[in-house]
Amino acid sequence: MARVAIVTGGTRGIGHAISVALKEKGYNVAANYAGNDDAAQKFKAETGIPVFKWSVADFDACAEGVAQVEKELGPVDVLVNNAGITRDGMFHKMTKQQWDEVIGTNLNGLFNMTRPVWEGMRARKFGRVINISSVNGQKGQMGQVNYSSAKSGDIGFTRALAQEGARAGITVNAICPGYIATEMVKAIDPGVLEKNILPQIPVGRLGEPEEIARCVAFLASDDAGFITGSTISANGGQFFS
Repeated sequence: MARVAIVTGGTRGIGHAISVALKEKGYNVAANYAGNDDAAQKFKAETGIPVFKWSVADFDACAEGVAQVEKELGPVDVLVNNAGITRDGMFHKMTKQQWDEVIGTNLNGLFNMTRPVWEGMRARKFGRVINISSVNGQKGQMGQVNYSSAKSGDIGFTRALAQEGARAGITVNAICPGYIATEMVKAIDPGVLEKNILPQIPVGRLGEPEEIARCVAFLASDDAGFITGSTISANGGQFFS
């Protein structure tokens, strides 16, 4: 029977590519989203992947959402914690709301989603948890103290939980994308992109969402069973760790 995978933030950008890649590998995929109903329904129509709406910042909503997915598709074998938001601003101007919203989704969301699937994975002696962090969680980024803090926390979460899951057959890994050609990045002023961003990337281009998706598909597979607690840096050489 096909394994079941949940991809949070799974209908747009990198999440869209991950959902499609896992479906192509034979997984039964559930794509979670938080707010954009039109984009979610378009994604569902184009891919045939079922969509489920809840906020990963809400623990109870995550528990209910996981229960709904498991009722419709079966026990969750693979969890991709991809959902993330930005609320950028220089620290001396950053509001408590900007801080809380980013930490709530980008860091607390990992706990909120992983906790409801963890005991089932332990009982079945198999699981894959893949956390999408960021190059800015590795090196930091001016104007993103909240985002960098959360994404750095994702790496710590990964390394600690990997140690707990190993003997239960559960791997926990992180991927740190650099600048990827999503709608959000493509919306950046072309001049800024050419002058300030691309020169930071030794390979000289943006990454493609599908390149991150291929990393996820590998980590979700049986071939990656000896890899846990690791961080894959997929950033075109922008930062080495």
